[in-house]
Amino acid sequence: MLQHKIVSQSEWTAQRKALLAKEKEFTRARDQLSAERRKLPWVKVDKPYVFDTPGGKKTLAELFDGKSQLVVYHFMLGPGWEEGCPSCSYLADHFDGAIPHLSQRDVAFVVVSRAPLPEIEAFKRRIGWRFKWVSSFGSDFNFDYHVSFPEKQVGSEGEYNYTKEEIGSDEMPGASIFYKDPTGTVFHTYSAYARGLDILIGAYNWLDLTPKGRDEAELPWSMAWVRRHDEYGEDAEQPCCGSHHDSSAA
Repeated sequence: MLQHKIVSQSEWTAQRKALLAKEKEFTRARDQLSAERRKLPWVKVDKPYVFDTPGGKKTLAELFDGKSQLVVYHFMLGPGWEEGCPSCSYLADHFDGAIPHLSQRDVAFVVVSRAPLPEIEAFKRRIGWRFKWVSSFGSDFNFDYHVSFPEKQVGSEGEYNYTKEEIGSDEMPGASIFYKDPTGTVFHTYSAYARGLDILIGAYNWLDLTPKGRDEAELPWSMAWVRRHDEYGEDAEQPCCGSHHDSSAA
């Protein structure tokens, strides 16, 4: 049982109002940060990336599906993997409900993995997701956006999350944003990795409101408790993608 100070309703309200002032300050700071993010310069995408999709081969420009903005989630599912990363699966459980709303704001959404398309579709069927999921197998796309690494680089230094660090897996999580202008030219506008993806996890936002919070302090890494949603109740420890790398670390 949690041990916590117990107070009167009036004292609780006073302290809650004080916290509310800080919450509003945080909200305003977040809005300002989002505005600064939108002011970042863009990079023209010149490389002709091609993806395997259920509808055949498609270029990056074709993934926009009539929209001018594209969100790509880089899902950790490499060639030959039997199943996707538990932490990426945790994020992916939040995707389907958001997509109709994103579409209303001129945003297309797609998940990209380096596994061949049949392997992607098998895991997708198992979990029951509906979002668009395509394969970059044979493409430089994942490598160019710093979410895939040669196996020989695992355990040595590489670039991830805009810094040099030890690479814990040949596949890492991330999200990349693209814009397509009226001429069809595609630009890369933003990418985020590691804890930059926290904001996408609705379940974490709910946990942050509870007395115990995320309750991860005693775990070997922050997402050690996470399972694919069809595996909760199993006792076997399942480290992320066979690695103890903390995919949520800053």
